Amino acid sequence: MSISVESLTAHFPLTFPAPKPTTHPDLVSTKDLLREEDLLRNPSSFRHWWTAIQNTKEVASTLQKAERSLDLGPEVAALLGPLASPTARKSLQRLTYLYEAALVHFPGSFKLWKSYLQTRMSYVLGKLVVKKRAGGRKKFPEMREALEDEKEDIEQWEGGLDGIVGWEEWKALVALFERALMWLPRMPRLWLLYLSIFNHPFCPSLLSHTHARRTYDRALRTLPPSLHSRIWVRYLLWAESRGGPTTVAIYRRYLVVDPSITERYTALLLSEENSDPRPLEAAKLLLSLARKAARGEYTSPEGKSPYQLLGEWLDVVEQHADEVGMDVDDTDESNKTNDKLDAENAVEAEAKPSAESASVDGTLIRFAGPAIAVAADGKTPLPPYNEDEDPTSERKLNIERIVRKDGLEVYKDQAGRLWTGLATFWIKRGEFDRAKLSFESGIAEVLTIRDFTQIFDAYAEFSESLISAMMESLADPDEDEDEEDVKATESELDGKMKEFEELMDRRPFLVNDVLLRRNPNDVQEWEKRVALWGENDEKVAETYNEALSTVSPRKATANFHRLFVNFAKFYEEGGTAGAAEKDLDSARKILEKATKVNFKAVDDLAEVWCEWAELEIRHENYDQAIRVMQRAAVIPKNVKINYHDQSLPVQARLFKSLKLWSFYVDLEESLGTVESTKAVYDQILELRIANAQVIVNYAAFLEENQYFEESFKVYERGTELFTFPISFEIWNIYLAKFTKRYGGSKVERARDLFEQALEKCPPKSCKPVFLLYAAYEEEYGLAKRAMSVYDRATRVVADEDKFELFTIYIAKATANYGLPATRPIYEHALEVLPDRQTAEMCLRFASMERKLGEIDRARTIYAHASQFCDPRVNPKFWAEWNSFEIDTGSEDTFREMLRIKRSVQAQFNTESSYLAAHMAVKEGAGKMAEEEAVPADPMAAAERQAQGPAFVSAKQSTVVRLEEAEMPSVEAQGNADEIHISDDEDV
Repeated sequence: MSISVESLTAHFPLTFPAPKPTTHPDLVSTKDLLREEDLLRNPSSFRHWWTAIQNTKEVASTLQKAERSLDLGPEVAALLGPLASPTARKSLQRLTYLYEAALVHFPGSFKLWKSYLQTRMSYVLGKLVVKKRAGGRKKFPEMREALEDEKEDIEQWEGGLDGIVGWEEWKALVALFERALMWLPRMPRLWLLYLSIFNHPFCPSLLSHTHARRTYDRALRTLPPSLHSRIWVRYLLWAESRGGPTTVAIYRRYLVVDPSITERYTALLLSEENSDPRPLEAAKLLLSLARKAARGEYTSPEGKSPYQLLGEWLDVVEQHADEVGMDVDDTDESNKTNDKLDAENAVEAEAKPSAESASVDGTLIRFAGPAIAVAADGKTPLPPYNEDEDPTSERKLNIERIVRKDGLEVYKDQAGRLWTGLATFWIKRGEFDRAKLSFESGIAEVLTIRDFTQIFDAYAEFSESLISAMMESLADPDEDEDEEDVKATESELDGKMKEFEELMDRRPFLVNDVLLRRNPNDVQEWEKRVALWGENDEKVAETYNEALSTVSPRKATANFHRLFVNFAKFYEEGGTAGAAEKDLDSARKILEKATKVNFKAVDDLAEVWCEWAELEIRHENYDQAIRVMQRAAVIPKNVKINYHDQSLPVQARLFKSLKLWSFYVDLEESLGTVESTKAVYDQILELRIANAQVIVNYAAFLEENQYFEESFKVYERGTELFTFPISFEIWNIYLAKFTKRYGGSKVERARDLFEQALEKCPPKSCKPVFLLYAAYEEEYGLAKRAMSVYDRATRVVADEDKFELFTIYIAKATANYGLPATRPIYEHALEVLPDRQTAEMCLRFASMERKLGEIDRARTIYAHASQFCDPRVNPKFWAEWNSFEIDTGSEDTFREMLRIKRSVQAQFNTESSYLAAHMAVKEGAGKMAEEEAVPADPMAAAERQAQGPAFVSAKQSTVVRLEEAEMPSVEAQGNADEIHISDDEDV
């Protein structure tokens, strides 16, 4: 069954005029008589009216749920929405009747109006979808956040009355809202309800466009400013949904008040969904934001930096080059005009006199100035009008000037991105020559390798794409092209390919240019540039001259003097490849010029003079080389100049350069006479710049020329000039040379030298001198004096050297006087040596006494040494004493040894140092196990297995039987003198 639109629209309007029992008899049934009588008796009771309305709603809801499905098709039901059934239409009329009757008595009730409006909306707009929201909302959010939140929370409905079929009912609903706002114009909730219907998808276009915009404007005019933010949120979202000029007009109005959502507006202008994109306006807005952010007048709500805003502007320029930027002619004309204005402003600024206060008879006079634009508050001055920032202006932008002024001059570290963006703009406009010029300008101005790489790669890619496009056009020519056009294209292609090859060849030079622009005083980069020219002598010489005129000596990096030296060698060798004629005069002029340069270090100037002398030597001009060094080594009258005084030029401090004098003296030794060489050495010593090596070299030179006494005098001067430890080496060489030269012929003089050497020698350095002194006395002097030297040495040398010296002393005493004479030496050693070395010395002392048959003395020495030897740390000592008692002792002496051992062990167990000693034993246990197949001490082995500190029992002891482990054959043979002691015997 087909139903026409007219038949559907015939049902409406349902609520206009307002239904009454006189016009609609079925509004009131016999069941409603009691309600009507009650309302007639209590017309001013809001509770009675509210109860009647709520009861009627419940009855209507029950009837609609109980109503059987209609025979309407789904299309018809969708058109009629909530009013598809007769029951729903009748319910709407009954509720309308009640609400209208109640409003006659309570026209100012917000609760009643709101309920009435929501009821009518539910029958027209459909069922409201309630969204669940997690978390709370800010009370006063920023507009950007408010827009996002409101977009998520915007009302949505299920169903709804079609705008064409139910046009009359939609009009009645709008009229009802107008009536409500006539009574309650200051209620923002009613305005929001009213405005929400314009977002309904079925809202008629006559209402959802012009009428909706005017309603939003009336809401803003009616409500106080404090509530405008609630209206603007919906107004802006509604404007976004409409698009086109509506969006632009409304956003422009709001941005005058709050520019914080300018970035959102620019995104809308450039959105793909926007049917009327405005890239020029978006670009001007972004440029304005970038400039304000750079001045600190704007902070991006999204946290974008000024450079990021400028980068977004550049992206817009690249994508919409034709719509945003000027063409080449307009750009050149604009640049000329702006340059002229800048020049005039600069002249005015220089010529403008300083401001002076005007006064009459000493009283200040205030004059009114020109009019100044101010902000909405009437106080904040606004910047002068700039057409580039005016979104309403249709004039395009001068991209080149903006990139230079707002980009390159401000963000110098982002030059690569800005230059490539400018070049891309010209490429998009088809101005390839201008793009190439931009690339070349960028490469010629950037200061970092990162920016250069970015520009160069883009430049190369552009050239390659241009060449490939021309090759494709040649491969597939158009039918309209003739042979002349093809030839012109081929010649142009050849030129482009040649330019591309030259660009690739220029890359190393361009990189070098970047590094030299960043630091023109970088000597290493100038050397690299020279190397890049290869065998092109003309360019090499030009580069050297440019480097020497550019580099500042006081700011240059290391080895600035090498530029002069290498330049001189360039002329000396006849160019890079040696093909040109050698030009020594030019080389000498360059080195002469270098000697007048105030280098950072004196050694740099000294090396220049040395290189000049070497140049003369290489060409066998020996006299000239010596004259050069004589010029360099001229001593001024004032020799008290501080060599390290940086305030003086290096030329004034050159005479104290040891490098210069060392080369000079080597030159004199090779080419000069003995007298001239001696004179140079004497000058070095007089200037007090000599080091120990100079002293040794001078003495060796004199010795080679048979000036022995003079060489010894040089050594003595060296020992006077230097203190220990430097003079220690000079003394060693001096004493060795003297004893070798004179032997025993000048014993007293040699002794005086040794005494002088030992007089100021520190303990840690005097050991070799004592040994040399003692050896000299043994060979050329008296044994008694040699022994006294050894004895003196054991008292003077450092503690770490005493043990070795005592060992030598004892050996020499034994050789000269026999073993008994060593007793005092041993006793003295035990007094002065540290505990660790005392134990070792006691073992040697006891061995000596045992050789002499002094068993009791040896046992006493063992007992004395035992206090320094922990049985766990020094098992060697106790094993030797154990062997000694087995061989020479008795049962009593062996027990005494065991008692001492337990006492010492207990002493070490109670000391904090025992733990450290025990750890040392554990670390060395692995090594000891490899060296000893059988443990020397069973008790120590048991304790090592336990891996913990073991305390000695007071009632039991363990007898160490070293011989049983090392010599099992002794027990088998038997020993009549062996003393057998039980391990468990109580002491």
